Amino acid sequence: MMNGGDGVFTVFALLPLMFYLAIIIFGVYFVIKVVKFMDSKIKLDQEKNEKIDQLIHVINQEKK
Repeated sequence: MMNGGDGVFTVFALLPLMFYLAIIIFGVYFVIKVVKFMDSKIKLDQEKNEKIDQLIHVINQEKK
């Protein structure tokens, strides 16, 4: 038989489990966001390097 107070103990017993689950979900979300950010940063850095190479090429042509 369950008393009225048993539900409270069940909730308190599940709190650490829910807390750890929330931390894991946040961790996965954070890692996904970091990976997406790094992918976009690498792409933008490559584009920037290509533009710098083009500028160097144009400057070298003007010097000749």
